[in-house]
Amino acid sequence: MPKAIFLVGFMGSGKTTVGRVLSERLGWDFVDLDDDIEARAGESIPAIFETRGETAFRQAEHDALATRAAQARDGHAMVVALGGGAFAEPRNVNLIEGAGVSIWLDVTLDRAMARAAPSNHRPLARDPEKFAELFACRRAAYAAATFRIPIESDDPEVTAGAILALPVFQ
Repeated sequence: MPKAIFLVGFMGSGKTTVGRVLSERLGWDFVDLDDDIEARAGESIPAIFETRGETAFRQAEHDALATRAAQARDGHAMVVALGGGAFAEPRNVNLIEGAGVSIWLDVTLDRAMARAAPSNHRPLARDPEKFAELFACRRAAYAAATFRIPIESDDPEVTAGAILALPVFQ
């Protein structure tokens, strides 16, 4: 059994929703890395992007992930939902190694767009063409995750069940 689960995937893949269900089933803590970033920065992610830029956001994301990975290495059982771009940075992938298992929630572009469209808190989801380009670009990074779970349902219980059926949980 892993020490921690790091859910990776594109915007709208269900990392937060599935993560909450999964943490409840396992009796582990749930962490949304975006919440950690906002708490540390004292401002919203869109505000960070607008006032300090994506580079500053990515550094804040890395710092928050480093803290959670260290806690996992110390035996803190948790499910961590990463932001869509976190796993696309090799230094973040390195933080996760040895801290837990990474699981890619592989959502289709259409499903990701439908889920992200109503949201106004995702700065990188505002332009559909750029959204599709980013989706295609990040897939190779997500493929480096330890496990891949295709998202075939909008029911987070189904996805959590598929994760718990992985050999690492048997």
